[in-house]
Amino acid sequence: MQTPLDLKLLTTFVRAAHSGTLSATAIQVGRTQSTVTMQIQRLEETLGQTLFHRSGSGVHLTGQGERFLGYAERILKLHDEALSAFSDQGLRGAITFGCPEDYLIAFFPALLKSFGTIYPDIEIKVVSAPTPDLHRLLHARQIDMALVSVADPTATDIVRTEQLVWVGSKPTLELHDFGTGIGDEYNTDRATSTPIPLALAASNALDHKAACDAMDAAHMPYKISYASNSLAGLIAVTRSGLAISVMMQKAVPSDLLILKSPLPPLPKLGLRVVKSEFNPTPATDAFADHISMMLPFL
Repeated sequence: MQTPLDLKLLTTFVRAAHSGTLSATAIQVGRTQSTVTMQIQRLEETLGQTLFHRSGSGVHLTGQGERFLGYAERILKLHDEALSAFSDQGLRGAITFGCPEDYLIAFFPALLKSFGTIYPDIEIKVVSAPTPDLHRLLHARQIDMALVSVADPTATDIVRTEQLVWVGSKPTLELHDFGTGIGDEYNTDRATSTPIPLALAASNALDHKAACDAMDAAHMPYKISYASNSLAGLIAVTRSGLAISVMMQKAVPSDLLILKSPLPPLPKLGLRVVKSEFNPTPATDAFADHISMMLPFL
């Protein structure tokens, strides 16, 4: 008699196939790396097949592993659909969700709390990354869905728009003639001949491009003094007064100032929910619908 397939082993196998590393898989499934290794070995013993090539750079599917991946993903999806259709306790399942760090800080405590109240048996794992990286992770099937930024706030399927703003601290005001927008109109006559130091996200981020485009269009000199995808790092540099930054207005800490003149206006960004094109589960659909419904009101 053949040994039945263990759903936990299938979940670990699918995550490892998409992530390509056992360390990343361990984080995603909430187990140690040694446990992940043992689970994959148990699955290989059950099937009598080698599913992965192991190397110093990670794991890669064998031919049999590629073949089995489709079966494993279909089994897990049908499992979630069956529970959803016949369980009186509502949806179950696990979601790996990606989101830029500033959106996580601004919106997701409220979103996760309200969603967890409705669907307490859906587990959500969060990956924080800039929008370009989130698209790559979706394509690689390492995350199930994401909230991403869109340069055009009038594009289709936008669930919310957010204003980008210049942000500085009180030490910044002592070095530059910036207004805070409190009783201070934007004045293009005021200018600075000294390059303005900027602390921005990495160059592939939309807010980095928006800041540089705005400064170039206004013919204002600037220099990138600090670049990082860590929002905490950008906030720390901004608080020091060594540079000014660009943030979503909703994510500006209360001790920092929104700067206006003589800095040029910044655009708005659109926020869009994107799901993996491969076998979205009922749990993923439910979380996407919840974000689309609640986010405009937060």
